[in-house]
Amino acid sequence: VKDRTRATNQFKALLVTSPESLRSSLRSLSFSAQLQRARRFGDHPQPVEREVRLALKELSRRISFLDDQTARIEVRIGELAAQASPALIGLCGVGPHVAAQLLATAGDNAERMHSEAAFAMLCAACPIPASSGKTTRHRLNRGGDRRANNALFTIVLVRMRHDPATRAYVKRRTAEGKGRMEIMRCLKRYVAREVYQALTNPPEDLPTGAELLALRQDQGLTQGAVCNALGATPIRLSRVERGLVHDTRLARRARTWLLEQATPALSQVVEG
Repeated sequence: VKDRTRATNQFKALLVTSPESLRSSLRSLSFSAQLQRARRFGDHPQPVEREVRLALKELSRRISFLDDQTARIEVRIGELAAQASPALIGLCGVGPHVAAQLLATAGDNAERMHSEAAFAMLCAACPIPASSGKTTRHRLNRGGDRRANNALFTIVLVRMRHDPATRAYVKRRTAEGKGRMEIMRCLKRYVAREVYQALTNPPEDLPTGAELLALRQDQGLTQGAVCNALGATPIRLSRVERGLVHDTRLARRARTWLLEQATPALSQVVEG
């Protein structure tokens, strides 16, 4: 990813200093369109522009190669994280990169952390008291594993944007006079507790995508019918059933609902 960013910056910097005729031909295009155009650059009679075109062409090819490589690596990271801890990668806001970082922080022996407070300390997610007088405040803990802390920060950002429960919590704490960073520190502490439980005491009844698919098809239900009942989107459920994403909350809710639908049908068969 860093190599891709570096190549992108080189491409843009070279484009800024390129001849005006070349800049004007690419100025109105989006970055992806600029890359596509650059990959098709041919020879040019003017020596300076010919060399600039060649450099842009090579950089665009490198960016395309790095994009493909990144996509393959991310898929593999997701597969390994799902094998190591399906409960962790199924948490709201946890993607392949975040899960990989938290698994690396916990190590092979997560049980060595005797409590969730110890894990929070390891991730620097335990704010340090900084109260004065009648004012109760906490300041940032700058110790611990900063990469793990950044992973928790990413989870909190995702939940603040997409998780209704987290958004309600932020609204309530804001009304109490808490600042944004203070609220995020509280949320990181909560997320650290949730991650610790997923690592050390994962639920044993976590359904797989294949199980959900089989259960839904056995009852003749469409993805739309299930999603209407759960307030989810068919695309999300489809990706969960195919194993493309892991969503612990949605998977458990879907299985519970599907089993509830199967119970009345079974009762009718028995009575009949």
